[in-house]
Amino acid sequence: MATAIDLRKKWSDGASALGAFATIPSAFSIELMCVPGVDYVCIDQQHGLIDYADMLNMMRAAELNGVTPFTRVPANESWMIGKALDAGIQGVIVPMVNNREEAAKAVAACRYGKGATRSYGPLRASMVMKSRDISVVGDQVLCFVMVETRDGVDNVEEIASTPGLDGIYIGPADLALGLGLAPDLDKEEPEHVAAVEAILRACERNKIIPGIQCGSGKAARKQVERGFRMVTYFKDSAALSSAAEQELVVARGTVSGEQSPKGYV
Repeated sequence: MATAIDLRKKWSDGASALGAFATIPSAFSIELMCVPGVDYVCIDQQHGLIDYADMLNMMRAAELNGVTPFTRVPANESWMIGKALDAGIQGVIVPMVNNREEAAKAVAACRYGKGATRSYGPLRASMVMKSRDISVVGDQVLCFVMVETRDGVDNVEEIASTPGLDGIYIGPADLALGLGLAPDLDKEEPEHVAAVEAILRACERNKIIPGIQCGSGKAARKQVERGFRMVTYFKDSAALSSAAEQELVVARGTVSGEQSPKGYV
């Protein structure tokens, strides 16, 4: 069973982790996405059509396929984060973090002990990680926050230096909105490129993991080469929609052009 410890080792060895985002509430979809070589799958409770019960079954599907399960929680709320971690999720991605105080709140919800806010009750987590020790079920799970606004970019250095934070994950579409640009993945506007670069370099300076959402494997390869260490190359809803559109074009006999997956993170 893959855990956060496996990803930590991969990163300590200097490698990047590649993964998928799940927005469709289906364990079968997770099984289809967990092809050999996928390192993680993130179950999206923020924008996906997924509730807590769905997440449990989807998480189990990832575990059975040897893929580390993450979830993007709906909001930076301690009870949401703790409940997901107690179920055995190995990492959380916390949206809309704009400053160090908000980043520290997310970290505190993942950890135990002095300064932390997580209540002790790792009922299923202790089974997954084979331990009830807080240094394992608390310190080893992964805490990522999302920088998605102009304020977040302006404060990225203080966010990245938050004690206990494991990484920053970029959702390019929301970051674009925060910069006054149209929401989309794989943005090329200079202001967006500069903001992404600023987040990446802040992560590197503070020795935490930079992550990013991409719209294709080609874009993901580019971001890996750029220095990102947690890179999402696939999203279930976007891929299904894009494939259906492309095959319909072929079936109708009209000219087929390369399509970009429609997915916003």
